[in-house]
Amino acid sequence: MSLPTAGPGREASGGSLPDYLLRPAGGGYRSLNPTTKLVLALGEVVVAFLAGTWLGPLLVLAAVVGAAAAARAVRRLALVAAVALPVIGSILLVNTFLLPGAHDAIVRVGPIAPTWSGLLFGFQTALRLMAMSLALALVYLTTEIDDLLADLERRGLGRRPVFIVGSTLQTVPRTVERAAEIVDAQRARGLDTEGRFWRRARGVVPLAAPLIFGALTDVEERTVALEARGFTAPGRRTPLRIPPDSAAQRRLRWACLVLVAALVAAHLAGAAGVLP
Repeated sequence: MSLPTAGPGREASGGSLPDYLLRPAGGGYRSLNPTTKLVLALGEVVVAFLAGTWLGPLLVLAAVVGAAAAARAVRRLALVAAVALPVIGSILLVNTFLLPGAHDAIVRVGPIAPTWSGLLFGFQTALRLMAMSLALALVYLTTEIDDLLADLERRGLGRRPVFIVGSTLQTVPRTVERAAEIVDAQRARGLDTEGRFWRRARGVVPLAAPLIFGALTDVEERTVALEARGFTAPGRRTPLRIPPDSAAQRRLRWACLVLVAALVAAHLAGAAGVLP
């Protein structure tokens, strides 16, 4: 017996799916198919690294910020950028002081000589990495993980790769949630997790041990649950909910893939260097 599914262009409100399987429409970037978002992110990463030294990354950052504003995810994307700032700072420092072959010193203090070439190269590298990170982060922030996994499996990706992708994406949120639960439990038992640095440092071990053992237990429980639900059974599963797709999005994905192929070919031919 097959379950009814909502195909492209079919309205779920007509009774094809129960209400608990439906999600409210987000509009704009949020409502795009998960595969469309992945393909767009791939195109943005390629543009950031291959389409010129400055033009590509700046165009990608502008597109990402615009999409984040349309999806009302600017604040969360700014947090991702703030987390990446220490890495950006280290890139600038290493390249400014240690770029091989750079001799145009900004100032020389004994053996230390930061260079203009190193600083410029550091800015270019940091800009590219920031564009790549934010493009991928926007997909994660605006896409439900179960929607992404359902769409990947519907397109033919095997169960094991889908499980690996889902586990990877859910590891950090699950770990953060479990850590918060452990902190609350330890506080209820009288553990002091606030105050000075050394006092909080002494509370790391009582927090780390339950976190590690809980992660191992979670792996075992998920393995048993997967086997009980026929994870290794032959045949394809019938998805209960198919993320919406459209002919326009399919054309957009193909256009993006053609752009990626053209940029890669131009880079290999040496023609991409004419861009600023």
